[in-house]
Amino acid sequence: MVMVIHKVGSILLHLDKRTKGDNTVYKKIVILLLLVGVSFAQEKIGVVFSEKIRLDFEEFNEVEQQLQLDLQVIQKEYQTMAVELDSMVKEYEQQSLMMSEELKKAKEQDIVDMNNSMQSYQQAKVGPNGELTKKQAQLEYELVQKFKAAVDAVAISKGYDIIMDGSQASLYTKPTHDLTDDVLYELRKSKE
Repeated sequence: MVMVIHKVGSILLHLDKRTKGDNTVYKKIVILLLLVGVSFAQEKIGVVFSEKIRLDFEEFNEVEQQLQLDLQVIQKEYQTMAVELDSMVKEYEQQSLMMSEELKKAKEQDIVDMNNSMQSYQQAKVGPNGELTKKQAQLEYELVQKFKAAVDAVAISKGYDIIMDGSQASLYTKPTHDLTDDVLYELRKSKE
């Protein structure tokens, strides 16, 4: 620490000579950067690659598969409704010349009702407030909470002050700082 203070002093002295004492903004910036550097030098920092966890943790894959199955069921039901609507339209087109005006209007209304029913079904299942959307949000929230708890457990047990997500911005991480496998182990341990 004494060495860092000495280094800051020599940098400030050098700046003072170059700027002839008129520019204190540079001094403030240098002091701030050096103090931030010193404070981070004392912190124990780890990195977790969340993308690797998402790919390797079985529960993420299970949730994805379950959502895909639910979506397939919804699509199948919607497709059945679409086939029925198509059948209704074809029948109407083939027989409309022979229908009374009253029957035509009734068939047209049936077609409109079926179309509206399909749109309502789609909104209720996969719309912004649909069942599948809500289920996905809930499952993702639960997984994120488990992930956060596992990261917290690893940070506490190994004495880390900061753990960052390396999937977002890390070009290189020293292997000793990579805690991904530890977090995966913690997630799997909590699942049992």
